[in-house]
Formats: sequence, C-alpha cells, structure tokens
Amino acid sequence: MTTTLKAEEFKARDDQLGGWPIRVTSYKIGATYACRVDNVSPGAVVARGKGVTREEAERYALDRAGPRLGHPGPAGRRPG
Repeated sequence: MTTTLKAEEFKARDDQLGGWPIRVTSYKIGATYACRVDNVSPGAVVARGKGVTREEAERYALDRAGPRLGHPGPAGRRPG
C-alpha cells in the first residue's frame, strides 16, 4: 500500500539576495518542511532545504543560495 502525502501550510514570498530578486517557497510534507529558492526570472531553482521547522528549512536553503548568487549568506548573515 502506498501512502500519499500532500503539501500543507504552503507559503511563498518574494525577496532579494545578493542583489538578485528571489522567491522563497516553503511547505510542509508529513512532519518535514521543505523549501526552495528560485531566481524569479527565469525561475530556475537555486537551492533547496529541508528541516523540522519552516525556519530551519528556509535558513538552510538561503544559506546554500547565497554563495550561488554571489552573496555570503542570507540577508547578510554568515552560515552557521
């Protein structure tokens, strides 16, 4: 038998990182939150993250996206 999980608590917001417009999309699947950061135009996924909380998933994805967009970390913070 296959268990079907559906996305819950969907949230998307536009922001900027390293001078680039980004979209941060997060949602809950089962007991885990997932997040993806894309570069709005053309919409390519820059980084993904998972975590126990939405904040953890977003922080992980933003920490990975920062250097890829020429920025040391999310909103000026260094990863860690």
